Amino acid sequence: MKTPVIQFGTSRFLQAHADLFLSEGTPAVAITVVQTSGDPARAGRLTALAASEGYPVRIRGRQDGRVVDEERRVTSVRRCLSMTDQYEDVQRVFVEEADYVLSNTGDSGYESKPEDKLAAFSPAMSFPAKLYHLLAARHAGGGRPLTILPMELIADNGKVLRGLVLAIAAANNAPAGLVRYIGEETTWASSLVDRIVSAPIEPAGAVAEPYALWAIERTPGLVVPSAHPAIRLVDDLREIETLKLHILNLGHTALVDMWTRRGAPAQAIVREFIAVPEVEAELGDIYRSEVLPAFGALGRGDEAAAYLATTLERFANPFLDHKLSDIAQSHAQKVQRRIVAFIELARAAGYEGDFPKLAAIVGRGGAA
Repeated sequence: MKTPVIQFGTSRFLQAHADLFLSEGTPAVAITVVQTSGDPARAGRLTALAASEGYPVRIRGRQDGRVVDEERRVTSVRRCLSMTDQYEDVQRVFVEEADYVLSNTGDSGYESKPEDKLAAFSPAMSFPAKLYHLLAARHAGGGRPLTILPMELIADNGKVLRGLVLAIAAANNAPAGLVRYIGEETTWASSLVDRIVSAPIEPAGAVAEPYALWAIERTPGLVVPSAHPAIRLVDDLREIETLKLHILNLGHTALVDMWTRRGAPAQAIVREFIAVPEVEAELGDIYRSEVLPAFGALGRGDEAAAYLATTLERFANPFLDHKLSDIAQSHAQKVQRRIVAFIELARAAGYEGDFPKLAAIVGRGGAA
């Protein structure tokens, strides 16, 4: 059995996102999943992910004005391995089978570790260091260059990961051929992923909203592993990032401001909070009078209006308990990134309209 995709990470997000898309896509693609953390508590999950009958993903929410509540089966995962206990097997699959590498190791996965300086592989290394050693083994084995598709929520994640792996190569005094193989011959594609995955299904599987996006930035040599409605090739990820950051995420931050002014009730969730008439009216006014006109000045008014309609459906998901107390974490920094940066973007485009409600949010909670 060959698996053209090797995936680093076992999260419920991946289970309801890339693993589902590659199971449903054209062609369907087989995956080897690799656990990078070494957490023994997840051993049962590894076994269940690769079960012959697959595992369930429950899609629940609203889409195009209708309620969606359905179950799908994911059968793309054919093998699960542990980086800690089965490194030789991981290396064999990486060298002999893989055409694509997927990763979602979290922001912490990119953080350097003391073990990164070791000449030989260690399970305690950062993900870029582990990837360097696997690429070195593939190069030594004569393997053709592959495509790496990081999915961590880091801007320009493909470029960032490439730079970190090349830095590891430099620290290891890697030969010029290996450096060229990593830096020039391997395809590194940045991507942006978006889907709210609200709960696990034990021992494997997840509950997710209907909305799903895996946007991959075009780069020379890139061929996506499968065709699926949620997989989109784009020329510039920043266009999608701008919509997500300054409509969906800006809306969340505006709701946190309203929630705080109403006493910050601990159990408040988004779908119930936006059903409060005063909240619905205030959020709608922010979008109509301040956000959409500014996007119009950016030449993206129609696109922003369509994205806003989808966003409001996602906020009202009747099956999703999205706590405002969770969204409120790091509120001041989020105000800067989501609201202040948006006002600056609009001004740079020549927009002269006012932002009274957004400016008031900045004044109340936007100190950096």
